[in-house]
Amino acid sequence: MRPDDAVILVTGGSRGIGAACARALADDGWAVALTYRTSPDGAAQTVRDIEASGGRATAIELDVTDAGGIAGAVEAAGTTLGGPVLGLVNNAGVRADDLAVSIDDDAWDVVLDTNLTGAFRLTRQALRGMVRARFGRVVNVASVVGPRANAGQANYAAAKSGLIGFTRTAATEVARRGVTINAVAPGFINTDMTAGILQNGAIDAIPARRAGEPEEVAACVRFLASDGAGYVTGTTLFVDGGLSA
Repeated sequence: MRPDDAVILVTGGSRGIGAACARALADDGWAVALTYRTSPDGAAQTVRDIEASGGRATAIELDVTDAGGIAGAVEAAGTTLGGPVLGLVNNAGVRADDLAVSIDDDAWDVVLDTNLTGAFRLTRQALRGMVRARFGRVVNVASVVGPRANAGQANYAAAKSGLIGFTRTAATEVARRGVTINAVAPGFINTDMTAGILQNGAIDAIPARRAGEPEEVAACVRFLASDGAGYVTGTTLFVDGGLSA
């Protein structure tokens, strides 16, 4: 069972899916540390929303590609909120779309470093405390683009496919210690990141004929981070309106 003082760290928690996850997890009793890179105002607003609902939260500046800052962020989350970091939602992500023949090294590197390597480093850091506590929840925000081709997103697809593979393998390594590692794979969700895609007719390809909302992804993350999901590990939950069916 989750300790009463358990802290969960949500990366990219200043807006969109990350902010929705932070609010949902706080409603479920977690103390929430959310990270931001470029949106301090959005992060502060998310903290205020949580506190107004009776929860506890703090915002921490972190660029997940900064390997040296990761340990400090995890430590700051626990110290500020007064409990062990026993939950992690790897949500921070970027896109740099182009055809594979045109993607330059910088566009490849920033997407892989943010969406995959950053998640790996944070998970590696957080797992140490979880394994000692014999309790932990890690949820990686992947994408339907991982297993489903989407022209112009070779770098993004490579990162998200890698994240799903990492989720499955790491989950088997810590399952006996009471730690679960799962992923959610959103489809087209109404966020700043997908605005351009949705305006180009992507809705027509979705069986549900609508985009999803960040709160619908957050509801799935909340379940996977809950005590009720203690026997669910190594899986990927698609939240895509039937796009991957």
